[in-house]
Parts: sequence; C-alpha cells; structure tokens
Amino acid sequence: MANLSWDDLQFFLAVVREGQLSRAARQLGTSHVTVSRRIDRLEQALNTRLFERNPRGYEPTPAGQRLIEAAERMEQAAGLIPLEQSAATGQARPLRLAMPEGFGSLFSTHLLPAFAAEFPLISLELITMPQVLSLSRREADISITLDPVTSGPYRSERLVDYTLHLYATREHLRGLPPIASPEDLPRLRFVGYIEEMIFAPGLDYLGEIHPAIRAGVKSSSIFNQLAAVRGGLGIGVLPWYIAAKYPELQIVLPERVRLTRTYWLTCHRDLRVMQWVRAVIGFLSARLAERGHELSRPLSHAGPG
Repeated sequence: MANLSWDDLQFFLAVVREGQLSRAARQLGTSHVTVSRRIDRLEQALNTRLFERNPRGYEPTPAGQRLIEAAERMEQAAGLIPLEQSAATGQARPLRLAMPEGFGSLFSTHLLPAFAAEFPLISLELITMPQVLSLSRREADISITLDPVTSGPYRSERLVDYTLHLYATREHLRGLPPIASPEDLPRLRFVGYIEEMIFAPGLDYLGEIHPAIRAGVKSSSIFNQLAAVRGGLGIGVLPWYIAAKYPELQIVLPERVRLTRTYWLTCHRDLRVMQWVRAVIGFLSARLAERGHELSRPLSHAGPG
C-alpha cells in the first residue's frame, strides 16, 4: 500500500460500490474510460486482478475484497478533513441519501432548502425507491429506513415517529354502511400495498388493523395509494403528515385505529467517523426533532382530519 495513493483507490472504491464503470464514472465526475484505465493501472501496480467482469457488472475478487478494508481506512482518514477545505478545489463531495417515498416528499419540501444552505459543498443524490438497497455494496451512504438494521457493520438510530390513520373521501363514506369498529372493515374496499412487494414489516398496515382485510386496489407507491383514496376507490392507510393537507379526506375510526411508525437513520460505521457525515446526521436529527410534532396527529385532535 505504500506506493498507492488515495487518488488511485477512490476509483477502486467507486467501482466496488457502484458495480459498473459508467455509474462509478458519474459518481466521480469523469468518464468510464478514465475509470477503466485507473483500475487497469491499479491491477498492474499490485500485479493481481481486483475485479471479475460479468454480465451483472464488476465483482471484487478475493484480492479485491482484501483491498477494500485498506482502501476504506484511507477513505476514513481523508474524511476527517473538514468539509470546508474542499472549497479550495471547487469540487463537491457526493452524498447518496436513500429514503422511502413519503419521507422523500417531507425532506424535499421542508428540509432540502436548509440542507443546501448548510452544506453547499455536498452534491446530494436523493434515491426515493420502494425497495431495500444493498447496504453492503454502498448503494447509499445514508439510508432512512422503517426498521432498524441490527446486524453487520451498520448502526441505526431513531429519527422521528409518525402516525398513520384510515382515510377515505367523505363522498365515499356516505355510500357505505356505518363503520363502528374494526370488525366492520373487512367487507369494505381497501387500497394498500402489493403483499409480496412489502419491503419492510412496518408496511403491513392492513393486517395489523384486522387480519381479514384485503386490498382491492394495490400499489407499491404510497402516492399512488393516496391518489386512489382521493379518487374514491376505497379506504387506505396514509401518513397523517401527508393526508391531513387534503380537506376531502376524512379519518375513519379516529379513536380506534392509530398506527405509529418510526423513521430510522442507517449508516455504515466506517462512514460515521467522518466529520462531514456526522455533520449531516446531526443536521437531519436536529431538524426532524424540530418538526416531530408535524408528523403525528395529536391525541386530543378535534375534527375529522
């Protein structure tokens, strides 16, 4: 490692994490030809093959796996340099932040402007995809999850709680028989997730409310479900902080059905030692603590919404 520079190894780590030359090139702000040349040069310097090329992309060889730890130690040391010092080069640090759709809407509306002002030297990449990303391949630097990660070199910390409720349009409810308890729900039409695509246990809302409820309109997207409920296609479980802004929606069984979930922040322990990553985590924790009351419906809330 004595003859290797961080400049060489950042190309190596980018390919490890992205799995493809083209994606690594975009992350580094260069061309795939340059990335390929750097990897070839690194393999020649070490006199060993670092990647196996296959249809899925680039997979580290055993030698490549051994190099990852040493390269990440150098990355960790580089990350201890204050973020502000990168202003001298005019290059922004990329940060890939993954989150569920609902949180993504909250972040973009209420936190993103302040984030951009607080961290002008971070190039933020937001991933709002309804599936679990590969933490081991570093498809995201920081992930907002619905359940904590309890294994591997990752640490999860609680960010904020939020509540969900049953919603339907007033017009839809007028055409239904009276709903007095959860026992009245299974015979009604529901909007919900596609069962086999529920990527986190915390998303199995309907089964928690009543085991006999089945969704008749299904989508992997919370915003598609919101649109279906607003369109009068059925009753759905929606986050209060999303649904409360639509006056045509009414909570069903407000005193009987109240679900509480938690957003967790998950990050690799090696990234947490970096000063700029800790600053980002501190920003998210503080800003969400300030807005926590906006995510949960007050227990004493009066009115239907």
